[in-house]
Amino acid sequence: MTQQGELKDGLRRTLYTNPVLDLDFPDSAVLLAPDGSYYAYATQTVTDRGATNIQVARSRDLVRWEYLGDALPEKPRWASETQDFWAPHVIERDGTYYMFYCANPDTREGLCLAVATARAPEGPFVDCGEPLCPGPGFVNIDPMPFDDPATGKLLLYWGSGFGPIKVRELAQDRLHFAPGSEAVDLIFPNPHYPYERLVEGIWVVLRGGYYYAFFSGDNCCGDDAHYAVMVARSRSATGPFETLAEATGAPSSAILQLNELWLAPGHVSVITDAAGEDWLVYHAIDTRNRHVPGTDLTRRPMLIDRLTYRDGWPRMAGGDTPSTTQQPGPVVRA
Repeated sequence: MTQQGELKDGLRRTLYTNPVLDLDFPDSAVLLAPDGSYYAYATQTVTDRGATNIQVARSRDLVRWEYLGDALPEKPRWASETQDFWAPHVIERDGTYYMFYCANPDTREGLCLAVATARAPEGPFVDCGEPLCPGPGFVNIDPMPFDDPATGKLLLYWGSGFGPIKVRELAQDRLHFAPGSEAVDLIFPNPHYPYERLVEGIWVVLRGGYYYAFFSGDNCCGDDAHYAVMVARSRSATGPFETLAEATGAPSSAILQLNELWLAPGHVSVITDAAGEDWLVYHAIDTRNRHVPGTDLTRRPMLIDRLTYRDGWPRMAGGDTPSTTQQPGPVVRA
């Protein structure tokens, strides 16, 4: 249930109870568009109407969501025969919306990073015509573009397929890598720490002079799902990054883990509300409803919870597990 409370200066504080979008909506990435609405983009799913390539939903307050359908209704010509479209991330620059995502090419030689563009946040997005970065297995997944305010460089993070999470400079057109640039390894798998046998799903924010990298690991789905949200930080967008465990001696870098209702929370985006508070948007498996109807696919609804920053590190404001009761929600303009 959602309610709202009046604040000063024309602001309202919402109330929410997880999940905020009770559909299979995994790997969600949120954008605040110039029209004042939030748009969330998610990995493909299957419904009674068939496959949706890239899902999109819209909200004015991060709490009540309208499902809009497929943001990428036409498959790229190089992946027209497959049905693997993952982890979209959309940014807007000068009226153009750039969607970075990953797809399984028709060659079946490994997932590829890709870019599509649109003139509206809901799409339709049209692929640029060729994969940005082909590679073996699922190394090239979970892209996250980031414009570094310190250097002015356009960066792309991605990974990892049991390898490290990487970053590389993009060209000014955002459709290619910058000539002469090379990928830099940033965050490495480390089986000595919980959830870090595989690392993926990076999201980077700059707060208080630190670049915080939120990432997830190590098994998102299925009967053996074992997934959580970790964090690392650096003084530079291109590293080196130090994880929470490495920096503090904590037994784990996890800031968000499972509880009795929500299993395998992860693959986050970070969005700031009208009061300047950061919110973590993520998916998790509902232990009461684990599968997409009519399939054995893992069902992962979208949840939110508030972030805070303590002692130089981000933490979940309400504890290290997903909230399960009604909470004070994001602040929005009336």
